[in-house]
Amino acid sequence: MKKTNKVIVMGVVFAVSIIVLLFIFLLFKNSSKGKTTDSMIKKINVTKQTPVKASISLEDNTLYDELPEITKYPLAVQGKGDVVIEIMTSPEKAGENYEAWLIDVANKFNSEEHTTEAGLKIGLSIRPVSSGLAADYIISNKHTPQLFTPSNYLWGEYINANGGDVTEKTNRLVGNTAGLLISKNSTYKTYADIIGAVKKGEINIGYTNPQTSSTGMNLLLSILKDGDADMFSDKAVESFTTFQQNIPFVAYNTMQMRDSAKKGTLDGMILEYQTYINEENINKMYDFVPFGVRHDNPLYIVNEKYLSDSELEAIDIITDYCLSGDMQTIATQYGFNANNDYSTDVKYTGAEVNKALEIYKANKDNGQDIIAVFVADCSGSMYGDPLNQLKTSLSNGMQYINENNYVGLVSYADDVTIEVPIAKFDLDQKAYFQGGINRLQASGSTASYDAIVVAMDMIEKAQKDNPNAKPMIFLLSDGQQNVGYSLETIKPSLKDSKIPVYTISYTAEADTAAMKELSEVNEAATINADSEDIVYKIKSLFNSQM
Repeated sequence: MKKTNKVIVMGVVFAVSIIVLLFIFLLFKNSSKGKTTDSMIKKINVTKQTPVKASISLEDNTLYDELPEITKYPLAVQGKGDVVIEIMTSPEKAGENYEAWLIDVANKFNSEEHTTEAGLKIGLSIRPVSSGLAADYIISNKHTPQLFTPSNYLWGEYINANGGDVTEKTNRLVGNTAGLLISKNSTYKTYADIIGAVKKGEINIGYTNPQTSSTGMNLLLSILKDGDADMFSDKAVESFTTFQQNIPFVAYNTMQMRDSAKKGTLDGMILEYQTYINEENINKMYDFVPFGVRHDNPLYIVNEKYLSDSELEAIDIITDYCLSGDMQTIATQYGFNANNDYSTDVKYTGAEVNKALEIYKANKDNGQDIIAVFVADCSGSMYGDPLNQLKTSLSNGMQYINENNYVGLVSYADDVTIEVPIAKFDLDQKAYFQGGINRLQASGSTASYDAIVVAMDMIEKAQKDNPNAKPMIFLLSDGQQNVGYSLETIKPSLKDSKIPVYTISYTAEADTAAMKELSEVNEAATINADSEDIVYKIKSLFNSQM
């Protein structure tokens, strides 16, 4: 063979070899990144335990039983003096940047050293706590500040209807409104048009859990009120369920809803005007349409009958100071006191708020069953307090899972164990579920994504018998995955499954970035909490989702 021909042949052989190697590489890459649940499950070591029943508590515990110590929510301003008054406030009035109004007020007030007529120095403390959580503290008497200012008056009505004691001091501390945000490109520009379009399935909007969110509660009441003059009639409830069945998800918190909106998942969402006007990336994308009752941040006296005369005098002085022209000017600069021409004659009672929340709990899934698998991290890094808190939160949270739902339990370390297969959450399944919880022990490495694959497989098989059921996974972990499949490997299959994964991270060292990324695949929430308040937060999550 001539030398020239040899060179040509070698060149062809080399080129073919490169093509073959490239093909093999792409094949391997696609097989690792695009695996189906069926193919992945074959490479996971899965043990199936024989379920064992354990005794369960039938006591009607409440969320109040799991409230963390108030020190979990520290003071933003610490007042000092002979008479110290604490204002517990919704966070938009006592946070950072444009949310710092009450912090500025308190610091200025304290620097001026105000006194009572008897010469007692008054100190003003500020504690930011979300309105729903603050209401729980006051109702349970686990922590009772002298003053409370939620976003709207609905929480004052709610507190008094559930055994608490608050008295309105002023119906407006600073002005604000709740609003529907709708894409600037949308043709729907009024509240009625937006809600009507959602009911018809023409647009997607997100809203926050009305059991914890002032704006979410406001929207729930508004939709029920729109449905009929009798807001609890069959027609009104049907109006809400029609709306709800066209909602892709109810966000656990505002941050989750905002993130989904930024990704283009939603055509609109709900938000307060003061936040909207300060978030340039949001107000450039959406128009603001006010709805419902105003969010005028009323100020309440808590347990007034137990306060001293000096405390009541200090409250008068503090209230007048907050309402003074100088302090209101600062509030306006922060975005409050806008939309003053918006008003509504609608007024709700505490009994109506309670009834509306009952309707939400009963109808939020529109009669759909839920199939859920709880995935418990039992690796060595969970040893001690984290695993104990995980077990406690699952045990105490069971009562918030409706009996018509289908539930299973998986644990994992190096390998994956099906502790309790999926079954209807009746009394027997609850006993098996508790038995599985009791059996959990910590040791070994952390195959988090292997366990997610097993949970997906369990749900997909259960859906064959119940195709209309709503699937979800709850991953309880410190997030420190170190063996088994990676997130990138399982992500395509998880996305195709449309199963949301709610992640609950334990310990301050939790890999929250990875867990957040996992939850964001199918629009679920991430809870990052230490062991001090995780039990309360998990029970709140179960109460809203299950």
